[in-house]
Amino acid sequence: MILEYMQAASQDLLRQKLRTLLTMLGIIFGVGAVISMLSIGAGAQQRALAVIDAMGLRNVIVREKTLDDQDRFTIREKSLGLSRRDVEEVRSVVPQVVATSGRKRIDVDRILSNEARSEALAVGVGASYFQLVGLRARRGTLFDAGDEAAFARVAVLGSRAASDLFGYRNPIGEPVKIGDTWFTVIGVLAPQALDESGLEGVSVESAATTVFVPLTTTLKNFDRSPLDAELDEVLFEIREGEPVGRSAAVIAAVLRDLHGGESDFTVVVPEKLLEQSRQTRRIFNIVMGGIAGISLLVGGIGIMNIMLASVMERTREIGIRRAVGAKRRHIVAQFLAESVLISFLGGLAGVLLGFGISWGVARYSDWSTVITGFSIVLAFGFSVAVGIAFGTYPALRASRLDPIEALRTS
Repeated sequence: MILEYMQAASQDLLRQKLRTLLTMLGIIFGVGAVISMLSIGAGAQQRALAVIDAMGLRNVIVREKTLDDQDRFTIREKSLGLSRRDVEEVRSVVPQVVATSGRKRIDVDRILSNEARSEALAVGVGASYFQLVGLRARRGTLFDAGDEAAFARVAVLGSRAASDLFGYRNPIGEPVKIGDTWFTVIGVLAPQALDESGLEGVSVESAATTVFVPLTTTLKNFDRSPLDAELDEVLFEIREGEPVGRSAAVIAAVLRDLHGGESDFTVVVPEKLLEQSRQTRRIFNIVMGGIAGISLLVGGIGIMNIMLASVMERTREIGIRRAVGAKRRHIVAQFLAESVLISFLGGLAGVLLGFGISWGVARYSDWSTVITGFSIVLAFGFSVAVGIAFGTYPALRASRLDPIEALRTS
């Protein structure tokens, strides 16, 4: 029975192809907007999660503030900035801290191998840094505490830095020159699913374009300005089960005391950033979903308008059907089938449009999009529901026509 109604509805709609297409446009654009907006939001969430994962969810990150020369000179009268002494004091005072690593950027304009040059970033880090941020070696090995204690001139290359300096050749055991100092490559990192990015104003540099060397070797072999802090950044890992936010507050208080009351550092808590990111995504989805929902409602109003016009045009047909024995429910089913078919076909076309928009955004704006099954079911289901809701009134109106009056209509 349902198949018969759908066949009859498709024949009726094909007789008015242009009108049917114009009626479906609202549904098409609405469904396409819902899918594309949710895919952009899901892509943003995926990128945010990648950034937070690179920071370490249970880490507290303390970074040296960027200051102009005048402010830096004034602050240095009380505070020398982040240092290894700070790390030791925090570890002795805050028992929740189970691992730490300092980080210092090496200010050089070139990194060389015997046959190539790279614009990669060079940084000195503690041996525990790789574990804290989830980096692992694809080739060779990572340097350890023994290399730090021996001030070893060893280097670990990011995947892109390795290809820039050595192409497809195995770089393990090869020399690289950072500034005026030669290092031996002992490892290459596995690729990361994160390009240089940021979240809530917090930047995260890609490990793929970075060359890592021991922090002790960095501080010994590379000069820095007297006004520069010993460290640019310190990572503190908080013990499992301990509240990260509360531990971050304690760390900040300890550092402020060590720095003579100066807040010449910023504290970043990835766990809080994760919650902020989720909240932002929820708001984005609600706002964008509301805008897209309005498009679907407009499409539904279009369906109602066209179906009411169709009822007026087919009054005599309705009268004939009632005269030969059709009941009201058959008339309702006939017109409801048409409105549902319009919304169904419009929903399918809208899904394709949503895929196209999402692909275009990802292709031309360098922004990842993620189309989820939930977004497709939501948009498509809502479009069918709109067809049923806005097609019900015209169908009921058609079923209530008086057969005799309908037959009199010319």
